[in-house]
Parts: sequence; structure tokens; C-alpha cells
Amino acid sequence: MSERDRARADRFDEVADAAARAFQLLPPGPEDIAPQGRERPRPARRISSDPDSVERDLVKLVLTLVELLRQLMERQALHRFDAGDLTEEQEERLGTTLMILHDRMNELCARYDLTLGDLNLDLGPLGTLLPPAEPGTPGSAPGT
Repeated sequence: MSERDRARADRFDEVADAAARAFQLLPPGPEDIAPQGRERPRPARRISSDPDSVERDLVKLVLTLVELLRQLMERQALHRFDAGDLTEEQEERLGTTLMILHDRMNELCARYDLTLGDLNLDLGPLGTLLPPAEPGTPGSAPGT
């Protein structure tokens, strides 16, 4: 092993040790503590293999990723609008493109009987993947 490889391996070890120490500093959350007299429940390890639900779930996952990217592009566009980096023509074209993409997302969701609210994955202690939709937004789930 060369000196450079050893130095890189040592650096990775240092980073791993630092991450382990950082996680030890975090207080346990309620999900980390088993209730007295009970063993902590284990997550299910089975996958539903119903052909009808598999297709819908796959579509839901793909649409979730597309919606996440759409929202990120929209935020980036807003930052560029605010910074004045775009010409008037570019602003118009970008705005039109984002509106068309939003409409297409709503059409795809309707085709698979989903709402944009259904695409918001719950990441447990991290919260939801997407910011909550504002009430009255087309495609948002009722009551959100």
C-alpha cells in the first residue's frame, strides 16, 4: 500500500471515528427506548408482492422523485429571479416550463389516482421529504 493510500485510509478512519462519536452524543429518542417489559418492535421485513399495488407503488416512488426535483428546480429558479441573473425572456420561458411540468405532474397523479400530497414520503424523525403543500394548491391532499 502506498503512502498516499495509507494517508487516505487513515483519513477515512478519522472521519468514521468522528461520526461515531457524534452519534453517541445524540440523546436517545422515544423510538430508541423500549417500553418497560416489552421488547422494541422490529420493522417488517416482508415486501408486498401484489402486482396491482407494486405498479402503483413504483409509479408513486418515481413521481415522488420527479416532484422533489421539480420543487428543487423551482426554488433555484426563484433564487435566480431574485438575483436578477435571468433576462426577461429566460424568466418567461422558465416560468412557463415550470407551470407545464406542474400540470403534467397533476395529470400523472390523477391517472394513478394520487395527489401531490400522496407523494410526500414520511421520513420518520426527519419529517417529510417534501414541504407541505399550501391549502388550496391544485393536487394537494384535502386538509393539508
